[in-house]
Amino acid sequence: MGTISERKPWQENAAVRVLVITLASLLYALNFKSFVAAGDLFPGGFTGLTRLIQRLAITYLEVELPFSPINLLFNAVPAIISFRLVGKKFTLYSCLSIVLTSFFTDLIPSIEITEDVLLVCIFGGMINGFALSLCLLVRVTSGGTDFIAIPLSERKNIDAWNYILCGNVVMLAVAGLLFGWDTALYSIIFQFTSTQIIRLMDPDGRRDTLLIVTKKSSVEAIGQLVESTHHSATILEGVGLYNGEPRAIVYTVLEDSRVRWFTHQVRQIDPTAFVNVLRTEKVVGKFYRRPRD
Repeated sequence: MGTISERKPWQENAAVRVLVITLASLLYALNFKSFVAAGDLFPGGFTGLTRLIQRLAITYLEVELPFSPINLLFNAVPAIISFRLVGKKFTLYSCLSIVLTSFFTDLIPSIEITEDVLLVCIFGGMINGFALSLCLLVRVTSGGTDFIAIPLSERKNIDAWNYILCGNVVMLAVAGLLFGWDTALYSIIFQFTSTQIIRLMDPDGRRDTLLIVTKKSSVEAIGQLVESTHHSATILEGVGLYNGEPRAIVYTVLEDSRVRWFTHQVRQIDPTAFVNVLRTEKVVGKFYRRPRD
């Protein structure tokens, strides 16, 4: 069973990560130069701060500032903190995402898709959240406030995305005072939509409860499989109602991203095993989270 725990998840493959990060950065930049620019929105986070500074420079100084230098400057300090507290590879891949996003944003021209601001907010927010979720899928981030949200989620075991949303609302309120409340309120709709998509798709933010009904002879092997995930389990004694044979019920909770792999391994151990997977809303107590590399 030792080889099971040493198996490297596909999300941590270097080539896959670079490919997904490039795709997510391109999609994020396209969304920024189409929906965000068309709706004159402030997307929140350091990207929103960058756009706010650009608007201030154009409005009061009549100077058009480039996106990349400002965005990279804002991300510098959180990246250093993340490098020390979260993980080296995680931070370096995330910095690649920041650099590519900044480069694509300056390179791609503005594209107006629709003039309906409400459609811009909803669909732009959905695309924005999907692009950020692609980064989370390969266990990296797009930078900015995500550098703050992920350590909070992992170290304190709390859902930090809505707290980040509250911080973005404060920044958008400042934008509303300076450039009009319509823009700020529409930007809040955009940010809310994006945040909910991230919470829905974040693979490390979901938990599943597994109830595994198996032969008593398979309990030890399945127990070793559970231990390979750094989790524990509770074993209940039971009897099959159909044939009266003794059965064991293994109860455990895992990250959603590992459930498919885990259930496949269980079926390899016991082809007759019955596995019930239940979505878990909240876990209270110690729960192992894989550290970022």
